[in-house]
Parts: sequence; structure tokens; C-alpha cells
Amino acid sequence: MLTTRFFLFAALVAAAPALAQNATVTVASKDTISKPASPTAAFTAPDSQPAATDSQPAKKATPKAVRYYTPAVEIQHMRPLDQRGLNVFESPKEPGASYTGFKLSWGGAFAQQFQNLTHENKAAPKVVSGVNQNQLIAIGSGFNNADANLYLNVQLARGIRVAVETYASARHHNESWVKDGYFLIDASPFESKTLDKIMEVASLKVGHFEVNYGDQHFRRSDNGMTLYNPFVGNFVIDAFTTEIGAEAYLRKNGYLAMFGMTGGEVKGQVTAPGQRGPTYLAKIGVDKQVRSDIRVRLTGSLYKKDRSASGTLTSGDRAGSRYYDVLENTTSTESANAWSGAIQSGMRNMVTAFVVNPFVKVGAVELFGNIETMTGAASNETDRRTLRQLVGEGLYRFAGNKLYLGGRVNSVHGELAGIPNDISVKRYQAGGGWFVTPNVLSKLEFVRQNYENFPATDIRNGGKFQGFMIEGAVAF
Repeated sequence: MLTTRFFLFAALVAAAPALAQNATVTVASKDTISKPASPTAAFTAPDSQPAATDSQPAKKATPKAVRYYTPAVEIQHMRPLDQRGLNVFESPKEPGASYTGFKLSWGGAFAQQFQNLTHENKAAPKVVSGVNQNQLIAIGSGFNNADANLYLNVQLARGIRVAVETYASARHHNESWVKDGYFLIDASPFESKTLDKIMEVASLKVGHFEVNYGDQHFRRSDNGMTLYNPFVGNFVIDAFTTEIGAEAYLRKNGYLAMFGMTGGEVKGQVTAPGQRGPTYLAKIGVDKQVRSDIRVRLTGSLYKKDRSASGTLTSGDRAGSRYYDVLENTTSTESANAWSGAIQSGMRNMVTAFVVNPFVKVGAVELFGNIETMTGAASNETDRRTLRQLVGEGLYRFAGNKLYLGGRVNSVHGELAGIPNDISVKRYQAGGGWFVTPNVLSKLEFVRQNYENFPATDIRNGGKFQGFMIEGAVAF
């Protein structure tokens, strides 16, 4: 833990003189990984040579030192865990690597934040057993505990791999916890011309996996894996969950269609059958490289279930939020209050959620949006409630894609259980990052979040938190 913390902190400190350095990195610059990355791509730094004079001839230039080799992609249909995985959404249909037999690959991801946030509220005192439940816990600046992911990918056959991902350390679960494990099938295991033809456009995911609802879950921080997220925090409503089932895909010429069915819950259960039912998933979209410097993607996703004993579409992130202890009372702990700053719908029954995600990349500019509505009820509610979320995000990448600046505006409006009126939450994020290498990213973010129209007896009444976060991320 101390070694990881020292390494990540050193990366953050080193970010200060980044602009003064002329080191360059060559990595795959495409938004997709249709071809294996070259194993010869490397960091180079300019050599400093004295100028020639009449009395002293110029010294012969020495070869530039290799600073970094981009690792070759060896497992088929896999999103790289480094910078090449940016703006890759579903696991690519293109193989990305030649099939040469059985292969086993290990990987990891680590993240640590330095937090400097303040919070306040205007809630009326709510005294229980002599303790004011609406008094905020005192917070200051300091390091959060590091998060870590462990990845295992196995190439079982041509176009067929199995993936297992483990949270080695997380905010909510300090102990190791298997996040998911599944088969991804992009080729037929049988000698069949008909199946081979079908599998040219079809894919099948089977097991316990991160359900493909929306595009944001491909860009969010996932415990220790934060390299794909340009910011430190995720959305206010963080639609993310893992469930057991299957998803079937059809993809051709940039068009996508998916249908899936799962058990509707994070954990497999056979008890209380009257409280449980399946979840249905659907997604359609288009992703086109219009010109060499213009990419357009637009998708719409649906998540629907009638009932569940533990619906977790907006509470399935066992890693917890990045903003520790904000708007929590004096009894708050890192694990028990793991989702501070987030809004969870509490919907378990009659849930219908849909989201539209536009993505546009023009040259060095990236724009991403999230237009989302979810309706449902908690287990003790008879009427359905509705929550809506809007997000707009813009980025500008420069210096050979090593540096970026950006901003995000996130608003939530609607009904929460036990509150008779509509509430609003607004979050603003601005910041940037530096890819020290394609595997190492340092990020700085300023965040401000306001809570509006919460009852006087709710701890979030008049609530606000703001300040800056620094995060170091490593993934390989």
C-alpha cells in the first residue's frame, strides 16, 4: 500500500514541470483498436548536443534513448487497459490480435486521490439519543485509501475469451471482491460455414458482467480503473451494476443492436421468487468515422424490470464515490457511507430507465452527453417516481494527446422516496490531466455540488460541497 501511494504521489508531483519537458510518446492514435498496436512504439527524448565551433567540430549525434514500449495486444476482442482504450466503448468486434493459441494475461489498475473539499448545510437539528443527526462530520484535506483492480483474461479459442475482474481493495469492500466473470464469444467454436457467417456480425456475452446500459459506464471510474475517466468523480446518478445473464449483439458498418436478459440483481438468488423477476436490456446505435478527423456516435439504451428484491441500477457500484464523507453526519465511516455525494434512486419495482448518449470527436475536441430518465418505485411504494439526469461534457486534448483540459455540467431533477416535492442536485467539474506514459495518468479537478429543495429536516437541505481533487492512476 505504501509503495503504491508513494509511486502515485510521485507521479502527481512530477506533473508540475510537464510543460517544460519535450519528451514525446508514440501510441496508437485511433479511437478503435482494429489493428494490433506496434510493439516498437516508444518514448523518446531530444538529445542535447553542443553547437559546433571553429575549434571544436560538432559531436556525432547519439541514438535517442527508448523511454517506453507500447505492449502488444495479445488477447482478441479486448479493450486495452492503457491510453489506447480511450473512447472505446463495447469490446471491439475486430480481433485486434492474431489467434496463435491459448493465452493468459494478467493486468491491474490502481488509483489514489488527494482530497481537499469543504461542505456545509442548513438543515434543522434532528436530535436522536442526544445526537444531532444533521450535523456534518468535520472533514479536511488528505489522502484517500488507494483502490486496486486485478484483471485476468484468457484466450480459450479463436474469438473466444473469458474475463474475470476483482476489486482487490475498494472503499466499500476493503477485502478482495470478484466484480464479474464472463465469456465473450465473437467466433464459432465449431466448423460451420453458417455459424462463421453469423459470427462475422454477431457477439455473445454470457456470465456475470457489467450490463450495457448507456455509454457512460465505459467512461466512468471503476474502483481502481480510472484512466478512462477524464475527471475524478462519476455522475451524480451513477447508473452502473453487474448482473447475471446474457447479451447478444449485432454489429456491422458502424451500426449496433443489442438485446439482453439478466436475473435483475447483483447476487444470484432462488429464494423469495415472488419478489424477483428478470431484467430486459436493449441498445441501438451508430458509430461512424465520418472523416479522418470526425467521429460521431449516438446510442439509445433501455433497462426494464418489473420487480426485484434488491434493484441496484443506481447503487451497484461497490467501489463507492470519490468524494469521501461529503454531506454525511458525524457517524460517517468510509465503508458504510461509501456513496457520499451521489443520488441513488431506491427503485426496485416497475423500473423503466432509458438514456441517450451522443458523442462527437472533431480533431482534438470531444463532446459527450447523457440524457436520462428513470421511473420506478421502492418496495414499500405504490406509486412510481421519476428522476431525470442531464450531463454535458467537453474536452480538448493537445500535446500529442498527452494533455487535456475539460469541463462537465451534471444536473438531477425529480422525486426521491419520502420527499413530497421535486429536488434538484447540480454538479460542476473542471479540470485536466497529463498522461505521463500511456499507463500513468495524473488528474486535477475542481468540483462544486449544490443541493436544492430538500426538506428542512434532511441533512442535504441547503447542502453544498466544493474544492479540488488530485488523482493518480496506473493501469496495465
